[in-house]
Amino acid sequence: HMIINYNGIESFKLQTGNFVLAFNPISKESKHKEIRFGADVTCISANHPDFNGVDQTDSKNKKTFVVDGSGEYEIAGVFIKGFPTETNYGGKKLINTIYSVLMDNINIGFLGALETNGIEGDLREALNTIDILFIPIGGEGTLNAESAYKIAVKLGAKLIIPMCYGDVGEKDSLKKFLKASGNEELKAVEKLTIKKSELEEKDGEVVVLKS
Repeated sequence: HMIINYNGIESFKLQTGNFVLAFNPISKESKHKEIRFGADVTCISANHPDFNGVDQTDSKNKKTFVVDGSGEYEIAGVFIKGFPTETNYGGKKLINTIYSVLMDNINIGFLGALETNGIEGDLREALNTIDILFIPIGGEGTLNAESAYKIAVKLGAKLIIPMCYGDVGEKDSLKKFLKASGNEELKAVEKLTIKKSELEEKDGEVVVLKS
């Protein structure tokens, strides 16, 4: 099974067995609180201090393998594809890499700081069979709550994890996102533990993780 923890903004730790994959760890240069944890692989969507803290995922025994752009990668049986898009996060145009990851037989789509719905062609195909979708909802250079939910539905993700809200982005983004998805009473959970077989039964379920 896979265990997913959220460390704020777009920083996530995904673990299956002894293998750890990190998405967008917050760097020391960010004005937000960074959290250190060792990861075998670290995927960075955009070159911004809120996302590019690769020094935070090195451990004393090993350096993390960094994936920070488009291309195809395979590390320890985990398949990663990166696709270039754009973001205006922090008020500056940056390349935003969207990742599709196959890990422990679970298909993951990580949209990073995506600003507009530029999901078509090869990218659309790569995100065709998503089990878990990580999607920014905060606006301000990334998708806002309403468009984020529309895209999540369009992509047909089985499980949707919102990110990039709270300390960043527009006020009440999470509230708006939960309203748009009809989940106003949803409580945040400490972490998500999930198996591929459990995902099969889901269809667009939203999970909010505590950071």
